[in-house]
Amino acid sequence: MAGLHAGTAVGILVVAAGVGLMALGVARQGRSARPLAPARAWAAMEREHWRVLRRAAGMAIASARGAAGAGEPAIVTVSDVLRLADEHFDRPDADPRLAAAALRHEYERGACARDCMTDAFG
Repeated sequence: MAGLHAGTAVGILVVAAGVGLMALGVARQGRSARPLAPARAWAAMEREHWRVLRRAAGMAIASARGAAGAGEPAIVTVSDVLRLADEHFDRPDADPRLAAAALRHEYERGACARDCMTDAFG
């Protein structure tokens, strides 16, 4: 590199490093972002499913509270959670037992005992 300026040499090194990183990315095809084992993939899917059911339960509680009249308790059912999971999150096959567990979790987390009624505990 006797005839090159320092800036040109640095530019060539930066371009070479960029090309090398792009080649590595193409060769790996994004595998580093995917779970490496089926057990990890299953666990990630379960966490996502639980998160969706909890969000649907929170939405059901909020909807029931909004629909309840003054002095009336909000009535939240497991079928409301299942319906919202299907409508908003495209989960028509949600397990009713998990939906009930998610509703119980959100019920206790949201202090619903003072103004809500649910069938999730039955």
